[in-house]
Amino acid sequence: MEEVELPDGSPQRIDKWLFFTRMVKSRSIAQSLVAAGSVTVNGAVARQSSLTVRPGDKVGIALERRDVLLVVRAGGSRRGPFEEARLLYSDISESLGEQKVLTPFERAQRRPKP
Repeated sequence: MEEVELPDGSPQRIDKWLFFTRMVKSRSIAQSLVAAGSVTVNGAVARQSSLTVRPGDKVGIALERRDVLLVVRAGGSRRGPFEEARLLYSDISESLGEQKVLTPFERAQRRPKP
């Protein structure tokens, strides 16, 4: 089944967008992050993986090792190579300030609960 190219500005599910940007390895991991409350969109916690994002939205992700803040530039049509995925977002994580190095115990606590 072939994915259809999305027109500019069209909404896309947050789980698909995270997968297409290569922030997570699978859509099910993206859905787990959303269910655990580890994803925010425009400052509000994303409660469902069906939440849609559009260009200009700010997406925050609490990953196992660090926090990431991204601005959506476009919706994806497939999970392509890194160079293609990098065009879907702007990384503004430096605006979060200096992040401390997490201990293994702190990283274990950040993992999403299935």
